[in-house]
Amino acid sequence: MSRGLIVHRAGPGTSVQDRGRTGYLDEGLSASGAADLMALHEGAALLGQPPEFAALELAGMGGIFEVTEDMRIALTGAPMQASIEGDRIAWNASHLLHRGMRLSLGGAAGGNYSYLHPGGGIATDPFLRSRSAHLVARVGAPVAEGETLPVGPDAGGSTGLTLDIADRFAGGTARIIASVQTGQFDAETLARLEATAFARDPRGNRMGARMSFDGAPFAAEGQLNILSEMVVPGDIQVTGDGTPFVLLGECQTTGGYPRIGTVIPPDIPLIAQARAGEPIRFRFIPRAEALATHRAWQAHLAALPGAARPLIRNPHDIPDLLSYQLIDGVISGEEEEKA
Repeated sequence: MSRGLIVHRAGPGTSVQDRGRTGYLDEGLSASGAADLMALHEGAALLGQPPEFAALELAGMGGIFEVTEDMRIALTGAPMQASIEGDRIAWNASHLLHRGMRLSLGGAAGGNYSYLHPGGGIATDPFLRSRSAHLVARVGAPVAEGETLPVGPDAGGSTGLTLDIADRFAGGTARIIASVQTGQFDAETLARLEATAFARDPRGNRMGARMSFDGAPFAAEGQLNILSEMVVPGDIQVTGDGTPFVLLGECQTTGGYPRIGTVIPPDIPLIAQARAGEPIRFRFIPRAEALATHRAWQAHLAALPGAARPLIRNPHDIPDLLSYQLIDGVISGEEEEKA
């Protein structure tokens, strides 16, 4: 049997995702791709492979997976309880599964999107230069139970590595820049946007995240006269009832709602990973600061492979602890007689 990942159980939102497909907005297809792009890069860094490789995105629910050959894996994104053949393993880390072993993942303890990265990447047939499923556009489909996902050749490398990551799984402050229609909102409304304590609304998916809040609705001058035009992930549309809605990877490509601002790319994972009820705030930053922040973020992603370090394992999680040579070079406990 060729290299593969057998899906014995998976949640309804499980899909194959890479960095997404670009260049098709004019044909009505948004990029899609991993909801948490940082997690995609973190998994690649833990395995020492290109971040272009596709991984399995799990939307809140875990599953049971079996490898058809010895295979390295990494686990990133929203933390889940994970075990190999019943033995607990660490999250944000890389591990080795031997042929026939099963990986079990529970529900996400925080955040929405978790990632299972096989060494060599998931090797489904690409469509328009990407393996990402676009569930709204029906490009690809959710992963089905009983399916065997092909896995590409692995160049090999270490396992037992981990990364220190910033917590982005409980909401927070998203930095935004002015958008095309920001000037159509008066100064008081823009100040109120920054002062308002929002929460992620239960109504949301890979298309976008609706914000709930207390207080007066947000409105732009002449918003009913705005023509439909191109929109991109991160845009904050204000819907007809005055509610901000942050667009994500599977958003539509055009829209006629006014955009009060745009979340910068480094903070989109914070929006995507926020669960219903998690606190969200918005803060305007100058364009120059946004560009500098984006460059620093790209540099951080590029440096991730060098930040992977050996995982310090808890002895209670090592079932074969007694097989390890823990002490070496021991001789007699008695002091040798001096000549």
